[in-house]
Amino acid sequence: MDIQILQLLDGARQAQGLTIIIDVFRAFSTVCYAFESGIEKIYPVGDLDLALSFKKDHPEYLFVGERNEQKPEGFDFGNSPTHLTNSPINAKTMVHTTSSGTQGIANATHADEILTGSFVNAGAIIRYIRRQQPKQVSLVCMGYACEYPTNEDTLCAEYIKNELEGVLSDFDAMAKKIKNGDGARFFDPDKQGWSPKSDFDLCLDLNRFNFVLRVEKEGDLNYLRKIEI
Repeated sequence: MDIQILQLLDGARQAQGLTIIIDVFRAFSTVCYAFESGIEKIYPVGDLDLALSFKKDHPEYLFVGERNEQKPEGFDFGNSPTHLTNSPINAKTMVHTTSSGTQGIANATHADEILTGSFVNAGAIIRYIRRQQPKQVSLVCMGYACEYPTNEDTLCAEYIKNELEGVLSDFDAMAKKIKNGDGARFFDPDKQGWSPKSDFDLCLDLNRFNFVLRVEKEGDLNYLRKIEI
């Protein structure tokens, strides 16, 4: 099994084989919590205007996302697992658009198969890859707004790669490095309205979920399908 760690949009465009698009803070942690909250189907959309266009025909959908970390106008929630889990969710379908993770899905056009990736379901991802036994695995780290690599995404890729190769990872050391690095923004008092510190813990709740989210096609649209592992 050839396992490659790639970065940002260029990495998504280069990805081949079974591809994991990784966005720990917070897109692909948030979608896992959305399924836990009762959502049954998620449309990951790269384009903000396209996401908003769903509202005309489907006002009953839940609209979740961010630009510059904050909730876009007209959306129900920002890209925060805390805000999602602390509110009653009646919708069954969600439209999700972010600056990083959903962009990776949109650009991974050469992948044979795409999963979303985060620490919260890393164990399920690892089991799924072992079950599928692909010749090639692409671990794509989407970083901050697809602009620069971040340690939470890169370390998540390294964790998955290590486990697949039988190498022991020190997750506690990884979490500490993330908290002192790119995760520090969740502890900024000025950002608690849209990036609460509880998001940090929710996104680093290792192996909380025993399912993977696989990208499927519905006409020209992508949607996420939950697969229990």
